[in-house]
Amino acid sequence: MTGQRKLIALDADDLAVLSAHVQDAAVQVADIIWRQSEKRLVIGMNRLDCDQAISGEAAPRRLLAALRFDRVLACKSRDIDLEATDAGLELLGIEFYPAQPPGGSIVLMFANGGALRLDVECLEVELADLGPDDLGASEDAATDLNA
Repeated sequence: MTGQRKLIALDADDLAVLSAHVQDAAVQVADIIWRQSEKRLVIGMNRLDCDQAISGEAAPRRLLAALRFDRVLACKSRDIDLEATDAGLELLGIEFYPAQPPGGSIVLMFANGGALRLDVECLEVELADLGPDDLGASEDAATDLNA
């Protein structure tokens, strides 16, 4: 890995770029942390290393990363059992739906119909790589969070 990526999204176009970087990320329910008093949601994930994939290296590599949403007024889930902390999810993408500017709703879409909706004062999202996933050497290992 050439360097740890840190991306910030402050508008819908930025969020679309960030969404591409987290597409197909593996998320464990226990790694979804809602800090209501801080107006913050943090999601730990295991994401595909886009730079490595583009360079054409044969074996897919995964990175441990954190996705942070600030200025969150409310967090709601659909078809995600937040009590099943060992359950694994696959993040498909993130979209922004504007409402009263600069606020709106951020929707995180997961495989099998699960979703998180965040009502936000404004878009303030950060993706930070934490390092390579040395335990999940293959794509299968990274996807199976219970292994």
